[in-house]
Amino acid sequence: MRLTILPALLMCSLAAPVAAQAPDGTPDPPERIPSHCFAVAQGIAQVMPVSFGSDVAADQVRIHFIDHASFAIAAGGKVAVTDFTGFTGLRDWVPDVVTMNNAHSTHWTPNPDPRIPHVLQGWATEAGPAQHELDLGVMLVRNVPTDVRSRWGDGAREDGNSIFVFEAGGLCIGHLGHLHHPPDEAQYASIGRLDVVMVPVDGGYTMAVSEMAEVVRRLRSSIVIPMHWFSGASLRVFLDNMQSEFEVVETGLPSLDVSLRNLPGRPTIMVLLPERIN
Repeated sequence: MRLTILPALLMCSLAAPVAAQAPDGTPDPPERIPSHCFAVAQGIAQVMPVSFGSDVAADQVRIHFIDHASFAIAAGGKVAVTDFTGFTGLRDWVPDVVTMNNAHSTHWTPNPDPRIPHVLQGWATEAGPAQHELDLGVMLVRNVPTDVRSRWGDGAREDGNSIFVFEAGGLCIGHLGHLHHPPDEAQYASIGRLDVVMVPVDGGYTMAVSEMAEVVRRLRSSIVIPMHWFSGASLRVFLDNMQSEFEVVETGLPSLDVSLRNLPGRPTIMVLLPERIN
């Protein structure tokens, strides 16, 4: 099941694009609806389950919470999976692109399915920081590297995490990954203005809830989706911390369809419940 934001929360409207055609009458490939990620800050062979993403409107993006920090993001017939661990459910299908962070084993796999066309690693290698700007036509995937604490707690591992940003359907959607510290000014500028952001709220493995709340306030996103929570205790602390400033909607569902037409007028925390794609 999925949730489409109620009309009462509509803030703006956007006309559906008209498909272009070549001189011979053949439809052109769909183009990405331009996002406004930097309107506020300027920075430095598919197999897909018919039941997921195939009925998403041209100006919409479907966000499905798979588990932990893993989401499927569908737009224009393309699907990306964040913090890919190699398992999304029982159905055999292949995303167009997967992103991974290796702060913990629950955020990556050393053996991604070789059928996946694009595997984007979010951590630095000997060649330097991860640098991605993958243009899939209807979806652009880019990253902003951040440091993480060392595995032994004796310092920082430079560029060990990436904040991945997905531009699709006119929206700018960010996934903070395994964020260990507030972004600096240059990183905020590179992220840009996010309409939707997935935020880890575990309260310790990444950042304290109070610190993560400050990051959320700074990003000023219309929709905040909590992730990386375990028993739910830290999720409740996060919601209690934010409810005076943000609307809180506990959807009881794993999926959310979002477009520029139905972004809420007041910043809203949308709580999704994880569900594997089966």
